[in-house]
Amino acid sequence: MLFALTAFFALNAQETANRFFYELTFKPKKDSARLEKVMTVLDISKDKSIYQDYTGIAQDSIIVNAVKKMETSGVFVDIMKMVKMPKFAYKVTKSYPTMKETYTDRISNKYFGYEDDLKFNWNILSDKEKIGDYNTQKATTEYGGRKWTAWFSTDLPFQDGPYRFYGLPGLIVKIQDEGQNYSWELKGNKKVENYSELTEGEKMIEKFGMSSKVTIISKDKFDKAFDNFKADPLAEARPYMTPENMSRKMPGTQTTMGEYLKDQEKMAKDFFNSNNNPIEIPAAKTKK
Repeated sequence: MLFALTAFFALNAQETANRFFYELTFKPKKDSARLEKVMTVLDISKDKSIYQDYTGIAQDSIIVNAVKKMETSGVFVDIMKMVKMPKFAYKVTKSYPTMKETYTDRISNKYFGYEDDLKFNWNILSDKEKIGDYNTQKATTEYGGRKWTAWFSTDLPFQDGPYRFYGLPGLIVKIQDEGQNYSWELKGNKKVENYSELTEGEKMIEKFGMSSKVTIISKDKFDKAFDNFKADPLAEARPYMTPENMSRKMPGTQTTMGEYLKDQEKMAKDFFNSNNNPIEIPAAKTKK
């Protein structure tokens, strides 16, 4: 839905954000024509923007209602069976006005991230196109081993965009690579009152002792840690996987810890094996 231009400037750094919904269409397997779609969001507040998968945010009301029901009835509810896990766990945060970026992702049961001063060399062209309700202009760049075409709108006064992209004279409305492996298109926006950077799911995880605090490390260490996690998703938990612990039941369920961890390992490996076409081609990741 659209809102008046003046609403863009009515921002409160603590409680209000402008949320832009981008539909991401991507090819998870580089040798396949199969495409998947995921709704993602770019939340813009006064001093930063945060880009992430919308799945977790969309389920906030389900989690809030389930927690209230448990508090009222005193009966345990397995919330994990009620929600869908996000396709992508990473977040991209850009600080205003420097646009210094922090890329974070969950590795095992902790959050790690690295900081980057990424710069894009945009070539702004004269081509113009109407995309949805927006008057846009064309621009091109190269990044992550791919050639990208973007369409931005000066009607939306933010020099930002989905994922890591930014730096044009208006918000990026659409961007895709030359091979159409990844394509983002703006589908709507709204103003979010009482804005929180954490989803209710993340807040709930904190209550169970799993911190959402991000540990900043170097990009090389981040890449190595993530590669190790993909190779063995349960490496960090293995020292605690004693026969006694593995036979224990998860709270309020008939599922043993061993069964739960086995399911988690399968989910992680299935995801990594079904996604071998990253946005940034590995050989080009270190090039800017």
